[in-house]
Amino acid sequence: MYEDFQEYFTNRLIKLRMSKGVSARSMSLDMGLSKNYIAQVENKRNLPSMLIFSYICEYFKITPKEFFDDEIESPAIYNDLLNNLKGLNEEQIININNIVKNILRK
Repeated sequence: MYEDFQEYFTNRLIKLRMSKGVSARSMSLDMGLSKNYIAQVENKRNLPSMLIFSYICEYFKITPKEFFDDEIESPAIYNDLLNNLKGLNEEQIININNIVKNILRK
């Protein structure tokens, strides 16, 4: 079970990091960690503490729930889109929704 969790965790971390377009080294340094820390996590030599996990979520601008919700491939972009929709009027939201529906049909 531990190995399954570690596999899931590392795969999700890699996906999120790659979608952000940063290297493991850059992410480590951006977070104030040793330059190899994220690489060690991704290579299954280390699992982050809860504190570091919270920093990882903060780095991606997501919640822990969103980290584990792999139905949303890019949660930070998804959240940004939702925030942007709040500034639109009803007609604009309907138009955006129709565009999304058309995209999903293809």
